[in-house]
Amino acid sequence: MNDLVRQHTALTESDLEWLHLLVSEWQLLSDLSFADLVLWVPTRDGARYVSVAQMRPNTGPTSYQDDMVGHLVPRGRRPLLDAALDEGRIVREGDPEWREEVPVRVESIPVRREGRVLGVIARNTNLLTVRTPSRLELTYLQSASDLAQMIAAGSFPFPGQQVDMDASPRVGDGLIRLDADGLVQYASPNALSAYHRLGLASDLVGHHLGQTTDELAPARGPVDEALVKLASGYAPRETEVESRGGVIQLRAIPLKPKGVRIGALILLRDVTELRRRERELITKDATIREIHHRVKNNLQTVAALLRLQARRMDSEQGREALNEAVRRVGSIAIVHETLSQNLDERVEFDEIADRVLAMVSEISPGKTVRRTGRFGILDAEVATPLSMVLTEILQNALEHAFATGERGTVEVHAVRSGGGPKRPGDGGRSDARLLITVQDDGRGLPEGFDPRRAGNLGLQIVRTLVEGELGGGFDMLPGQERGTRVILDIPVEPYK
Repeated sequence: MNDLVRQHTALTESDLEWLHLLVSEWQLLSDLSFADLVLWVPTRDGARYVSVAQMRPNTGPTSYQDDMVGHLVPRGRRPLLDAALDEGRIVREGDPEWREEVPVRVESIPVRREGRVLGVIARNTNLLTVRTPSRLELTYLQSASDLAQMIAAGSFPFPGQQVDMDASPRVGDGLIRLDADGLVQYASPNALSAYHRLGLASDLVGHHLGQTTDELAPARGPVDEALVKLASGYAPRETEVESRGGVIQLRAIPLKPKGVRIGALILLRDVTELRRRERELITKDATIREIHHRVKNNLQTVAALLRLQARRMDSEQGREALNEAVRRVGSIAIVHETLSQNLDERVEFDEIADRVLAMVSEISPGKTVRRTGRFGILDAEVATPLSMVLTEILQNALEHAFATGERGTVEVHAVRSGGGPKRPGDGGRSDARLLITVQDDGRGLPEGFDPRRAGNLGLQIVRTLVEGELGGGFDMLPGQERGTRVILDIPVEPYK
């Protein structure tokens, strides 16, 4: 709509915002009218109309099989559009049109803003299924007529009341028509069922909706004047009402077709099950975070016990083995601590990597350990083993790459590649990869060293986790100038 309006018309940005506000609301008018709506705006030269938006009803058959957006019509071809635009009134004169052997009643509703007519809504009703209307249908049509008059007068939509139609109640969810005093004139079956779930034992017709709603809500002391006014339809507002029996979502739409309030429409939806599931998810998320928190605490306890045991060891080799175990447990605890603070099972691994680097660098004072590049966000099932792998590789580099007292540098570089959608012809796998390089400037690998045959426990852990659990590749090579280079190639989920 933005492109069409800016390309073909002389409307201002403020006018365009008004049209957006109207289009966000007009599903309501379409459903109440059982009719298609097409918004026509005069072109800059005034010789044609351009259709900038279209809406089909959820409550009846469409009268347009094709998409009308973008069509240009010369002025004079559709007299009802001309009359509505020139005279600023709703035009209903004329015989039904026949479209593909379907009779269609056409009406034109001027769209007014601050005294100016911006365009015209063509309301097209498929007459093929016309029959004697029920009480519900009569209420719908009367309400649609009131809203159409408000659009023509420039009092609907309501400024500053942007509505999310995906979240707000719709006409079919439940509708109540009120008179000027807030008394219920009509309640649809769905609306009555929703109030019965709140605890209403009688009919709604003839009752004051605001007072009835306040009585059904849990006791909060004095009368809730805000709830009474909202449920009485005095202002365009939304709220939720909860009782022991259920939860309903209310939306009030005051009706002022001639500038004077004659009543209101109350749209409502029973959201009891939706809110119950949301609470279950919140509870489940809180439980998962609490589990991660407790696992982290338990791991830290284990690490503390291992550290105490190491201090009591007489064997230097045994003490070092226990200290390595402390760092392995600590790397897993870091991941669980991060997960305990998140709402999902995904973590920003750069923070974890920096903490692992800081933890491991404590074993070799005088060595510089730094990170470049980004790991990005990883799933917990990748982050946990990867933190252990990173710990093992860094420990190995700091312990074996340098002579005692020698200064040196270990650099961790991470880069993600790919990241497109999963390939359907490749078993649903993603082509996104995480490439990690750990480079030191130490003494290099011993002659004839094969990382796949080495009996070092740390390298065995790395091979098992990278190839077995992460499904990636691991290699250890001589550096380009000096030192050793470790390369990890791990499949990851693409960025979303």
